[in-house]
Amino acid sequence: MLEVKQVSLHYGAAIALRQVSLQARIGEVTCLLGRNGVGKTSMLRAITGAHPISGGAIVWNGENISRLAPYERARRGIAWVPQGRDIFPLLTVRENLETGFAVLPRGQRKFPDDMYDLFPILKTMTRRRGGDLSGGQQQQLAIARALVTRPRLLVLDEPTEGIQPSIIKDIGRVIDLLRARGEMAILLVEQYFDFARDLAQRIAVMDRGDIVLDGRREELDEEDVRRRLSV
Repeated sequence: MLEVKQVSLHYGAAIALRQVSLQARIGEVTCLLGRNGVGKTSMLRAITGAHPISGGAIVWNGENISRLAPYERARRGIAWVPQGRDIFPLLTVRENLETGFAVLPRGQRKFPDDMYDLFPILKTMTRRRGGDLSGGQQQQLAIARALVTRPRLLVLDEPTEGIQPSIIKDIGRVIDLLRARGEMAILLVEQYFDFARDLAQRIAVMDRGDIVLDGRREELDEEDVRRRLSV
């Protein structure tokens, strides 16, 4: 289980997170919702080690990982699919996928058996450059690259952004399949409530660097959640 305990994060003098606490459990999708600029991506940067925290603790499977470098967290099974995908545009699809091998022991450096079953479009594009793919195909590539690392915690930052509806459905299907296997925790940052509601077992809502709602999906009032997401 991931436990974010009273975490604060600063960018210089600016406060991005104010003693925030959050949990994400194996076998569940935890969705973090909120308007733009409320601290969702800062939360993910804290969890993955992309930015140091100012206080509190990040605990993964009972280990305090707050001071570990991003690559050390990746070796412990934490994979991040950032907003904007961040694939390598000049590398082929296969080469992009192989960058996930960096955190694995040599004996495990092979693609998961079902990777192309989850993303069949990638199997037909292994020699195409990443930059030649559509936005939706690049998003599928970014998620597949994360899965190459054999994660136990998969962190997704707005995977539906700028994606056509048919591929959004495909991505939702993959997230649900991964959750149903009961082998990983999934932390999903989203702006779109309907997508989150259909996938999440637990929902947290952020505002101004703090969690203002947190609970099981069935426990939360949908209208209250929507109101907090409206501009």
